[in-house]
Amino acid sequence: MRGTYEVIDNKYQIFRLTGLLDAFSEPVFSTAIKNRINEGPHDIILSLAQIDFVDSSGIGALVQLVKHTQNAGGTMQVVTNPRVTQTVKLVRLEKFLSLRNSIDEAIAHLDEKK
Repeated sequence: MRGTYEVIDNKYQIFRLTGLLDAFSEPVFSTAIKNRINEGPHDIILSLAQIDFVDSSGIGALVQLVKHTQNAGGTMQVVTNPRVTQTVKLVRLEKFLSLRNSIDEAIAHLDEKK
């Protein structure tokens, strides 16, 4: 897994990831994102639009990251593609993970909550 990271207007952290979110990549992924959440800002947009595959370890990591974000006082929005959306819907976590179709949609949703 690879990715980029940026902070927008000192309000949101945006992570754009590519590759696989699986048992192999999950430990490094989780640690890196949690460290950034702790630093703030605490509203997170996690783009999985370029992710090719998510397994159960990846889904578990997403759940833990949402909880970590909430405990830090923030909100996480997850931008997906059809493959990731299908996997998330199989385990009925689409609402909990706040799935969005684009980064712009995720930003608009976060702006509405402010």
